Amino acid sequence: MRAAGPRVAAALLLLAAVSGTRAEVIDDILGSLTAAVSFLEREREQVNLDGLVGFVALQAVLKDAVRNWPHSDPVSWAQRASTVALIRRLDRSVVKAAAAVKQSDPLYFREFEPLLSWRFWAIPHEWTSTDASLFYSITRKSDCFDEQSGDKCMSLLLGTWKVNGTPCISTKSCLDIVTNFGCQDYSLSHQQLYFMIGKMKGCTSMLKGYARASQANMTVRGYERIFCSNMMKINQDIFSEAFRETRIDLFMENIFFCGLAGFSDFYKPDWLQWIIRRQDKDLGCFVQDDITTLMKLLEQPHPPHTRVKRREKMLPDGCSSHATAVAVGALGGYLGFYLTEQDITKRPLS
Repeated sequence: MRAAGPRVAAALLLLAAVSGTRAEVIDDILGSLTAAVSFLEREREQVNLDGLVGFVALQAVLKDAVRNWPHSDPVSWAQRASTVALIRRLDRSVVKAAAAVKQSDPLYFREFEPLLSWRFWAIPHEWTSTDASLFYSITRKSDCFDEQSGDKCMSLLLGTWKVNGTPCISTKSCLDIVTNFGCQDYSLSHQQLYFMIGKMKGCTSMLKGYARASQANMTVRGYERIFCSNMMKINQDIFSEAFRETRIDLFMENIFFCGLAGFSDFYKPDWLQWIIRRQDKDLGCFVQDDITTLMKLLEQPHPPHTRVKRREKMLPDGCSSHATAVAVGALGGYLGFYLTEQDITKRPLS
């Protein structure tokens, strides 16, 4: 990665200008996360597995943050103490929520149980940026794969495709799917998720022995750069369209996945403030505004080439399990990035 000192400094100045002081920004993030954890405490028996994953990733981020908290002034130390208290609450709620998921959806739980351990999640401390030159000139009009095939491919990586299954299996059919260029929306974000899961699982040879003729020299990181660059383009388009309601969930999912993959330009100050404002502060969750449209998509047969987000579950008061999960994952990522980048004198980027 290239040195990023001037770029980071400029980003931090912009963050301060848009969002207030460093302490105020961290307070905003922690306040939002505290409300979300309160929601999980109340609804832990209702949140589904996909909804719980965002909170588990948040566990990993917060535990990493308190170990490496870069500031020692009284205000910052008080924020660290608040984070420690939040972790304790989150630890208890995640255990209880996971037990409920295991009971209500045992097969899906077995396939994705590794993702429900905070130790599974790798937290970035060095950063890079997306590349606009990698934007697709042509995109596919249909989905690249469905949830059933995607789940199967990820379970092969995780080793959960059967009891005591061998992990890190990358079949040709799976790689054909996840290395397709031109995919859009949730197909694209789950291509990125596939490689993230493989890396965090320690599958160092996912692409060994496989290569499309036109992609012979591609690496896992190369695919991630292409995917996240195009996820950035999608987010830019969604933001410029003033957030069409059916794409807000995707917008936050892209920040969650690509931020966690180390692409710091997803942590834009105006995007952060928008996410925080979007939260229902009384409920602590994130509400899908266009409930009628969403429920029609979830309950009726989908039109051809239309993909709904993974296993959405609408909770009481209109709370969205999936939207809350990706929002929490994104906000945790913002906190981890912001704390890391404040300490650039001790954490030089390479």
